[in-house]
Amino acid sequence: MTLTSFGPANRIKRSAESHPLTWRLRDDGEAVWLDEYQAKNGYAAARKAFADMAQDDIVQTVKDAGLKGRGGAGFPTGVKWGLMPKDESINIRYLLCNADEMEPNTWKDRMLMEQLPHLLIEGMLISARALKTYRGYIFLRGEYTTAAKHLNRAVEEAKAAGLLGKNILGSGFDFELFVHTGAGRYICGEETALINSLEGRRANPRSKPPFPAAVGVWGKPTCVNNVETLCNVPAIIADGVDWYKSLAREGSEDMGTKLMGFSGKVKNPGLWELPFGVTGRELFEDYAGGMRDGYKLKCWQPGGAGTGFLLPEHLDAQMYAGGIAKVGTRMGTGLAMAVDDSVNMVSLLRNMEEFFSRESCGFCTPCRDGLPWSVKLLRAIENGEGQAGDIETLLGLVGFLGPGKTFCAHAPGAVEPLGSAIKYFRHEFEAGIAPTSAVVPPLARPIVVGA
Repeated sequence: MTLTSFGPANRIKRSAESHPLTWRLRDDGEAVWLDEYQAKNGYAAARKAFADMAQDDIVQTVKDAGLKGRGGAGFPTGVKWGLMPKDESINIRYLLCNADEMEPNTWKDRMLMEQLPHLLIEGMLISARALKTYRGYIFLRGEYTTAAKHLNRAVEEAKAAGLLGKNILGSGFDFELFVHTGAGRYICGEETALINSLEGRRANPRSKPPFPAAVGVWGKPTCVNNVETLCNVPAIIADGVDWYKSLAREGSEDMGTKLMGFSGKVKNPGLWELPFGVTGRELFEDYAGGMRDGYKLKCWQPGGAGTGFLLPEHLDAQMYAGGIAKVGTRMGTGLAMAVDDSVNMVSLLRNMEEFFSRESCGFCTPCRDGLPWSVKLLRAIENGEGQAGDIETLLGLVGFLGPGKTFCAHAPGAVEPLGSAIKYFRHEFEAGIAPTSAVVPPLARPIVVGA
């Protein structure tokens, strides 16, 4: 898989005016270190924020720009920042960067951290100034060893240049930044589970309220933002609200650009910075090049394994949260996966649900017991041993594990692709029901966790 923001040569040319996240990337894919980053206007936004802007003005600018979280939930960043306490007597606050990126089919944050580590550091520096946080942590997926190496080097470069540490840019503001590698759990992508893990606890989500802005790391006010979200901040501060909003396509309710990609048996799998509002068809045909010879597009997911499947006729939907919602699912991380016509949907879903079942923290009953149940039923159907009523039981689980039914969003994300697969490809599930099977009440079937 190519970690690049390049599209076909005749389609895209990156520039600071149109590609705020990726215009500094090197053609050889090597990391951009401090000298080169500063030569490409790096840290100019931070200098502007420290010299010319009040802290509240930075928050308001990000809010006015319409920046939303890029980790999948899409919560307005400026609104989230505004939840941090205004009480000046609270002098211990934290900024956390969620770099756990364990969503299957998603690798956008990895590219930013490996190739543009100083962009993330600058985004965190400006954000820390706005939020009055004195310490920051990049909570990094443990398997991202190259990203860890590059981030740690970039942190040391920034310290040596007086861009981190004490009295930054002569402002009297102090900010320390640390790279913290996690032990490797999907649930750490949930912000309160991430906080628990950072504190050395089991990575279970916390009950909310209180929200992290009030009670976060070690009981102190904490703001958690995604890597790509924070990397948008320097361009917004440097070039302004109107310019940032102008980047999105007409009709999009989301502002700016987004790292989007396509994986699967497409001709040109990769990652590109594109304006919100491009259609799925543009992403699939013009950038990913369509399916490889001999394969036909069966369905696709718009933004990671936790989003619902869509059909080829849905490719004309605009790629922004509201545009994808109109065709029945979520934008998610914006990195799509193409499923070709050789794939059996039951097998694909069994594989997905095994992953989600394994990654459940086990805190709440619907998720802890419901996901292994779905795996057992899917495995039986996959082997042609399904019983009459199994599909209805699976659909019941989709309802029982849906939004608002579990402690966090893990289970709803896990069953969304299952529900959509049954909706569009029910005949493939029916093919796995044994023809002579009798209807068995769901609770009469033995469920062995991990079986």
